Amino acid sequence: MRILFIHSDFIEYSVKEKALENPEPYDKKSERIEEALVAFVSVENKDNENVAIKGAKEIADVADKINAKKIVVYPYAHLSPSLAGPSTAIQVLEKLRNELSNMGYDVTKVPFGWYKSFTISCKGHPLSELSKQIGGEEEEPEALRKENTIKTYFKILYNKKFYDINEFDFSGHEKLKEFVDYEISGTRAVQEIPPHVKYMKSLEIADYEEGSDSGNMRFYPKGKLIKSLIESHITNTVMNYGAMEVETPVMYDYEHPALKSYLQRFPARQYTVLSGEDRYFLRFSACFGQFLIAKDSLMTYKQLPVKLYELTRYSFRREKHGELVGLRRLRAFTMPDMHTFTMNIDQAKEEFMRQYKLSISVLKDFGLDLKDYEVAIRFTKEFFDNNSEFIFQLEEIVNKPVLIQIWEEKFFYFVLKFEFNFVDNVHKAAALSTVQIDVDNADRFSINYIDEKGEKKHPLILHCSPSGAVERVIYAMLEKAEMQKKNGIKPSLPLWLSPTMVRIIPLSEKHVQDSLRFLDEIKKEGIRVDIDDREITLSKKIREAETFWVPYILVIGDKEISSSTLTVRDRYSDKTNEIDLENFIKMLKEKLRNYPYRPLNESERLSMRVKFS
Repeated sequence: MRILFIHSDFIEYSVKEKALENPEPYDKKSERIEEALVAFVSVENKDNENVAIKGAKEIADVADKINAKKIVVYPYAHLSPSLAGPSTAIQVLEKLRNELSNMGYDVTKVPFGWYKSFTISCKGHPLSELSKQIGGEEEEPEALRKENTIKTYFKILYNKKFYDINEFDFSGHEKLKEFVDYEISGTRAVQEIPPHVKYMKSLEIADYEEGSDSGNMRFYPKGKLIKSLIESHITNTVMNYGAMEVETPVMYDYEHPALKSYLQRFPARQYTVLSGEDRYFLRFSACFGQFLIAKDSLMTYKQLPVKLYELTRYSFRREKHGELVGLRRLRAFTMPDMHTFTMNIDQAKEEFMRQYKLSISVLKDFGLDLKDYEVAIRFTKEFFDNNSEFIFQLEEIVNKPVLIQIWEEKFFYFVLKFEFNFVDNVHKAAALSTVQIDVDNADRFSINYIDEKGEKKHPLILHCSPSGAVERVIYAMLEKAEMQKKNGIKPSLPLWLSPTMVRIIPLSEKHVQDSLRFLDEIKKEGIRVDIDDREITLSKKIREAETFWVPYILVIGDKEISSSTLTVRDRYSDKTNEIDLENFIKMLKEKLRNYPYRPLNESERLSMRVKFS
C-alpha cells in the first residue's frame, strides 16, 4: 500500500464514468469535504486486511499530528506499478475506512472503479504533504518466519551449569529475571513512559521531532555535545583496536542479488525509497557497504584478521509505533559498526573474545558496569557441541548468571552472538553491545581471501557494535541515573560527558569580573566551564546547576578571590570541599585524560543562553 497525504482546506471531486465494469455502487455526482486530511491510496498486489490495519494506524498518526478530524480515503492507482485486483482493492479500502471510523474519525471514502475529476487546496505547512509505503505480511523477513518453526531453548548458565528458567533461583538477580521475562514474552510495546524521557527533556538533551517520521529525534546543543563525545570515544577506541574507518552509502538497490537475499534473512523492518521506477532501501547497519568494499578488496591470510569500521549516521529501522519511546528504540539512529574478516573458526573465536572484553571496557567508560546490564549468549546447538568450553569462558569473564538461547539449527546468518542488555525502570530491555560470528555472508557477497596455497577461501565475519546505538547509550545512562536517585544518590553523567563540568557562580555582581578570571584559567586547561552571570538569587543559581547535574559548582566571593582557595560542591561525593585552583584543575585533568574533549556548545555566560526545553 502506498499513500500520499495532503492536508487540505477542501477537496471537491466529481464522478464521471465507469472505469470498471462493476465499480462500487455510488449515487452522488459530486462531493466537497472541508478541512480534511486526504489520503490518496494505491492498494498493491500483496496487500491484505492486515496492511489496511497498518495503513489506518499510519493515517491516524498523521491526522493526530495535524489535528485533523476529517479523513478522505481516495483510491488512487497512480502511486504504484503493482496494483491489486479490483476485489482485493475494494476489500482493503473498506477495511481501511472501517478501522479509521472505529478510531473516531469522520471518514469519507471516495468510490472505487470510477473515473473522477477533483480539485484540492493544499495547506502550506511542513506536514501538509507526506507519503508512506506500507508492506504486507508477505514481506516479513524469511528469518523471522523461520524463527517461529525452529525449536529454541532458553536456559540460565551459571558456574558452567545450565538451569531451566523455572528452576533457577533469581534471588539477588532480579534484573536478570526481568530481562528473561521480557525476552520470553516477546512483547516490545511500552505501556508507560520510562524516566529517561523526562531527563532527556529537562537536561535539554533531546526531544521528539513532530516534523519528521516517528522515532526521529532532535538533539539540542547539550545533547549534540554528549552525542559527539560518545561517537568520538567509540571511534577512537575501535581504531586503536586496529580497525580501518570507511564511509559507505545510506541507500542501496533493493534488487541487488546479494543485498536482496540478505534482507530476507535479517530480522529488520526496512524503509524503502523510490527513485523514478527504481526501488531502494535505507540501510539498517553498515553491513552492506562494508561487505561490498570487502568483495572488491584483495586480502591474504597473512593480513587477516582485517577490520572495517563505520559510525553510521544514520541507520534506519521501521520499528512499530508502540515500541517507540524516547531514546530507547528509534527509527533513525547512530550505530558504530565494525566487521572483522577472519580465516577460520579459531581466529573468529579469538577475535570474538577480544571484542567481548572490549565491549565491557567501552560501556564502563560510559559509567555502565557489569552490574548495570544483563548478558545474553545465543548459539546453535552444533556450535555449542563443538565449543562448549568457549561458552563457559564467556560466562566466567562476567562472573554472573547469563541468559542462554540455543537454536536447534541455524536460521540467521550467525552461529554465535552475545548482547549486553540494559533493563530500565519500566522493566523493558534494550541491547547495547553485541558481537556475532557470521558464517554465510562471505559466500553470499563473494568475499574472498587468498590462503597459504594461493587458493580463494571465504572468511568468517564478525559483526561488532562495541556500544550499541549511541542514542541508546544515552538512554541507559539516564535510566541508570534514575536508579541512583531511587537509592539516594544524586543522578549524574560521567564527568567527561557532562556538557558543563564546572559552573562558576559569582556571589554578587561585583565578583563577576574576578570570576571570569577563574573561568579563563580553568577553560584553557581543556575543561568545560561556564558562569552564571544572571541577575537572579544565589539560591536559584545553585538550584539550577543541581537541576542540570553540573558535577562541580564554585561559588566565588571575596575569600576565593583573595586566596585562590575554592569551595567546591562535588556532585559525585555529595560533599563540599576546599581546594586551591591549581590542584582542582590537576584533579579534573587526571579524571579526563583518557577521554575526548570538545568545547562548550553554548555560550559560557548563562545570561546569553537560549533555553530549549
